[in-house]
Amino acid sequence: MNVKRIRDVLNALFMLGTLATVIIYFAVDDWLLFAYVGMATMAIKFIEFTIRFTIRTK
Repeated sequence: MNVKRIRDVLNALFMLGTLATVIIYFAVDDWLLFAYVGMATMAIKFIEFTIRFTIRTK
């Protein structure tokens, strides 16, 4: 699996996680669930961001 493919998958997971976070914020009263899903989504984006700037693709 090449780096671009990994980044694409991580970006797709980030977008799904962001959507899930927004839905949880408005639909569920459990703040802890919202915080966990939001932090996991940010961790995914941080991993993609780190890959983007440490591994250069052509």
